[in-house]
Amino acid sequence: MRLSVGIAVSILVAVSIGVSTFIVHSLWWTTARDNSRMLAAEINGQIANTVRIEVGVTLRSAEAAWAAVRTIFVQNVIATRQADKREFVFLSQLQAQPNISWMFFGWPDGNFFASHRLGDGGLEMIEIDKGIRDRMLRKDRYIFIPGDIQFEERTFTKTSYDPREHTWFENFMGLSSAGWIETRDLPDSKKTVYAFAGPIDVNRTRQGVLAVAIETDRLSRFLATLAPGEFGAAFILNADGKVIAVPDAEADEITPARMGEGKLYEVAMISGERLLADPQANAQGTLTKRVVIDGVPYAVALTPLGFYGWRVATVIPEAAFLSGIDETLINLIYVLIGVVIVATGLAIWLIRSIVANPLARIAEDLGKIERFDVERIERRPSKLSELANLSAATASMAAGLSAFRKYVPTDLVRMLVAEGIKIQPGGEMKQISVLFCDVTGFTGLSEKLGPNIVQLMEPFFSAASAAITQNGGTIDKFIGDAVMAFWGAPRKDANHAENACRAALDLVAAVGASGIEDEAGNPLCVRIGVNSGEALVGNIGSEQRLNYTAIGDVVNVASRLEGANKDYGTLILVGPETRRQAADAIVVRELDTLTVFGRVEELVVYELIAMADGRDGSFAWIEAYEQGLAHYRTGRFEEAVAAFAAADQARNGDPASVAMMARAQDLLDRPPKEGWRAVTSTNKSQ
Repeated sequence: MRLSVGIAVSILVAVSIGVSTFIVHSLWWTTARDNSRMLAAEINGQIANTVRIEVGVTLRSAEAAWAAVRTIFVQNVIATRQADKREFVFLSQLQAQPNISWMFFGWPDGNFFASHRLGDGGLEMIEIDKGIRDRMLRKDRYIFIPGDIQFEERTFTKTSYDPREHTWFENFMGLSSAGWIETRDLPDSKKTVYAFAGPIDVNRTRQGVLAVAIETDRLSRFLATLAPGEFGAAFILNADGKVIAVPDAEADEITPARMGEGKLYEVAMISGERLLADPQANAQGTLTKRVVIDGVPYAVALTPLGFYGWRVATVIPEAAFLSGIDETLINLIYVLIGVVIVATGLAIWLIRSIVANPLARIAEDLGKIERFDVERIERRPSKLSELANLSAATASMAAGLSAFRKYVPTDLVRMLVAEGIKIQPGGEMKQISVLFCDVTGFTGLSEKLGPNIVQLMEPFFSAASAAITQNGGTIDKFIGDAVMAFWGAPRKDANHAENACRAALDLVAAVGASGIEDEAGNPLCVRIGVNSGEALVGNIGSEQRLNYTAIGDVVNVASRLEGANKDYGTLILVGPETRRQAADAIVVRELDTLTVFGRVEELVVYELIAMADGRDGSFAWIEAYEQGLAHYRTGRFEEAVAAFAAADQARNGDPASVAMMARAQDLLDRPPKEGWRAVTSTNKSQ
């Protein structure tokens, strides 16, 4: 028994009524939840803005301190090597800017000087100099007293620290501007710091690199002053989603922030890893998520701070907003849970067994038809008469298309569908490479073989199709014994010239390796022309019949190049634009300058010899030929004859050298008229 779609939909509607009861009763809860999330978002916005301001103030403090010290050095108020005054300047900056943790300077000879804040109670001066006990690290410790600082102690320790080995020095020593950089492993410190660094030039002489750094422990102290909600907390995450600052009122340069403590820290860490690891979620703007850890839901929001990919994460337990609502709903959930289970199970069973599974199988069949894989399509039984009829129509369509596969270029159709090209007349200008391939002596073979020519040409067309498709080309058409193909459409190909050349060489090799012979036992030979440039590509024709093809000068020239092979005894000729775009990927020789039929502009043509990555043997004969060509163009015909003869001998037989040698000898015997130019005319229709 088959059911109609109407009956199936009626059953689904009946099930939906029961489900809608639950939805109506839950609507007010959803509204309350949305309001709570709006409140959480508002709190997050306030916290994020406050943290952004604090981070901005901290960054600007570091940049201002760097600029002030740089001005002192550049204006030559003090010299960078003037230790006592330099020490005073660094100390004063750390006293004036409580957000700054480090100020340090590195010289090209490896010397290093720094001032480092030690919490709120003092600071230390660090210096590494070859004159200090053979590059020992000298550390002077000071404590703050009202209005001044007081020296406490001096220590010396061995060190291998060299600023030249660290990124903050390496990156900016060769630059002319300052910027922020993440660095670590400063002397006697394993902390990661963020430094504003830049080179210092005095009298156009590079003195070294000055840097002002901040430690995230200062930001942790600031986060402790914030209170997102009654039970929430704010954290700062880096670009990798790792927590780098936590609320800790005791944190400073001496006392690191207590990482890893508390459930909120775990939520912030897991949220950062999940959200920022997702490419779709890792976008600009605030990211919000409901995260459940150990059965407890949290409202988490990550807001960019605009520095080094940092984000401020606010974590607020949802219980702070929804505890009363959850208690009210729990009784309702118990009552409706049975109805929901039954309704959901029935709906799933009906949809899957009657509609979803049959439709999925029919969709699979349609996908096969789209890919022209129509042999394995059969009728799909269904209890719904409409789906059964649809499956029967799909199978009939597949049977009809199967008869036309041999007449339609299926690979081209697949690409057109994949690229979303509309099946209607029209085209656009594109940069492409065009290949024409022709069989030598085809006219004579046709007269001799008659209908048997089809059997002879089938292996050739198979070899040509394989060489073109394997190198990403589009077969346009078979024209008698000729093949036209192009690269760069419909699928974009930045290396279309190189791929066309590779296909041409593969085609010649495939025909040679196939052992195809004519009726007399002679190997089948091909001639190929390749040209690149802009052509009109698209659906050319009428509404009744279309052909996806390319037209334009680039196509005409490729066809003429194929025919020009006959005059030189060559196999593959390429145009100048193909030579330019393929560049060093191919090995060619400059063959001659031609004028082709239908084109006024002269054309420098090249013979394609090999791909650069597959060259085998010596190509020294190319240089001899091109020397002969240079002599030929300048009218030194005797030298041209000798050079062409040398090229022919070096290659153990080169038809092009022989042809050019004959031309040069003829011009040597019968000198040309004044104004003669070395341009060969092929102005004849082919």
